[in-house]
Amino acid sequence: MLPPDQRRPSSLAKRERLLAAAEELFLAVGFDRVTMDAIAEAARVSKQTAYAHFGSKEGLFVELVTAITTDTGDRATAPEVSIPTDARAATILSDYLYRQLTAVMHPRVLRVRRLVIGEVPRFPSLARALWEHGPRLGIERIATILRELGDRGELAIDDVMAAASQLNWLVMGAPVNDAMLLGDEAIPDAEAMRVQVDAAVGTFLAAYAVTGPRGQRSPAALG
Repeated sequence: MLPPDQRRPSSLAKRERLLAAAEELFLAVGFDRVTMDAIAEAARVSKQTAYAHFGSKEGLFVELVTAITTDTGDRATAPEVSIPTDARAATILSDYLYRQLTAVMHPRVLRVRRLVIGEVPRFPSLARALWEHGPRLGIERIATILRELGDRGELAIDDVMAAASQLNWLVMGAPVNDAMLLGDEAIPDAEAMRVQVDAAVGTFLAAYAVTGPRGQRSPAALG
């Protein structure tokens, strides 16, 4: 792969065309049936250029998955994790998690996830790339918000990362599972996603919200 400091604008343009061509071909016919020759031809570059950028078809596939999942995370937090000082926990969490769910439920992202799952036994690095730049990053960003809300005295959480994981999957679990198994037709609309997020946040806050001047957990949290 070419070092970043050696990538001229023309080289970067070729790289982007290769990624775009690879995405279209991989999603159309699957990993096995795509060749580097076909990708290079679709990108209007030489096969040597394709190998110079990515080393192999496998390397290109991993790079593509990483790029898509990174872009998804960036769209979820655009421009960054925002924690307004004048908003309550429910509003802060719902607004962020709605953006995150909307980004993850994009048909492009779901199609790539399906493709990666089919190739995990042969290319476990694909699953690692998807996890590192997808769910793990999302959970870490949720944890950042939870820590801030804890510092404000709005939440009482002993294990922030565990709580962030719980909240992430309360929101993501059913919609992602449905869309992965049933196809793009199962992707909920904007209103349904908002209902899903608000319900998940309500369940989460019933366990972790602090009520009263003495900082007690909510009654639900106390069991």
